[in-house]
Amino acid sequence: MTHHRTATLILALSGLMLSACASGSPARPEAGRQVVLDRLAGADSAPYSASMEAITQSGSERLQLMVGRINLNAPLTGRATDKTEQYTEDVVITRQRVYRRAGGSHGKWRQFPPSAAKGGIPTDRLPQYVRLILDHNGSVHQGGESFRVSARLTPRDIESVDRAVGRNLRPATAINSEVWIDKKGRVVRVRQVIHFASDPDMQNTLTLTDFKSAVPVSAPAAS
Repeated sequence: MTHHRTATLILALSGLMLSACASGSPARPEAGRQVVLDRLAGADSAPYSASMEAITQSGSERLQLMVGRINLNAPLTGRATDKTEQYTEDVVITRQRVYRRAGGSHGKWRQFPPSAAKGGIPTDRLPQYVRLILDHNGSVHQGGESFRVSARLTPRDIESVDRAVGRNLRPATAINSEVWIDKKGRVVRVRQVIHFASDPDMQNTLTLTDFKSAVPVSAPAAS
């Protein structure tokens, strides 16, 4: 159970604020692709933080919700609250360890390797994920100031961007991936529909908002 919970730590990474972009008009393939590439190339490379809402669901059933603030453009670090029907836990992600304990408690923190923060979305390699989608005949749609790129990938495709994430997705047969990019070249939303040979589809959605300077994250004090 612990392994399953930690393996999906960042698996759900949806918000409604950008849902209108999903119905945006298609851009001319080459022009749209080049705009997206130009935005990625022109994005600020300095580390920054973002408010995160992450959801994993099966059909209409929500399996997991994570909310918090994470640092990007750097090794993934941050703080979050992880909720399922079975538990609510506080989570601290540092470069060296992932720490978890019962939500709001003063109990002992359990420690896990940093790979425990890996799930089905390569959260600390989002620009590379966008380029992967484009390289797999990704379609490009524009909605307002945001562009959405989408393609059908396999776990092996995603392994080329992040080996741990690709391996986490290996039970899947295909992953329909969509990523939204704002005018500053930042990824603001990711949605995956994960298909299996015999199990029901699952959906992961990550929404990133409220971009600010990177925040310090350190290991929690021992209890």
